Amino acid sequence: MPGLKFRVLLDSNDKEEIFHDILLSDEESFESFFNAIISAFAFEGNQMASFYVSNDNWDKGEEISLLDLSEGETSSELMIMKDVKLNEYISDENQKFILVYDFLSMWIFLIELVGIVKEAPETPKLILSVGENPKEDSKEISEELQITTDPMDDSEPDEFGFDDFEDGYSNDDIKSFE
Repeated sequence: MPGLKFRVLLDSNDKEEIFHDILLSDEESFESFFNAIISAFAFEGNQMASFYVSNDNWDKGEEISLLDLSEGETSSELMIMKDVKLNEYISDENQKFILVYDFLSMWIFLIELVGIVKEAPETPKLILSVGENPKEDSKEISEELQITTDPMDDSEPDEFGFDDFEDGYSNDDIKSFE
């Protein structure tokens, strides 16, 4: 059975390139490939993730999800990593995939098939590492997704003018109803 050599590049704004080459059997599942990538980058692997089949322009195509989050709905198009083998999605000698890991931090890995060998290893193997892995928690979550204040904290100034209305009741009056 042939082995597939993939280059996995971490897409980042840093000047330093960070990538790993991983060799694995074409019979491996996407889940096994995911675990090899997460291990190579020293991430915990406890976040949601999806592979996307891609083209030469790095456009996202079909999604292969880590977990089934369909909540009981049956979908014939839903693909789960543990159920899908790599060889089912190798359509050309430079096949590309995108892996999105942790949908809040948005770690994006650009993956390209860079070689096919006659003999595959028994388990996925890291064969080349370039650059220093970032810490998984080093990427800041987008400001749009962060909660910056406690919604229950009423010590903030009232920007909408709700406190301008005087109804004659105090907080002590309200506590008596609790």
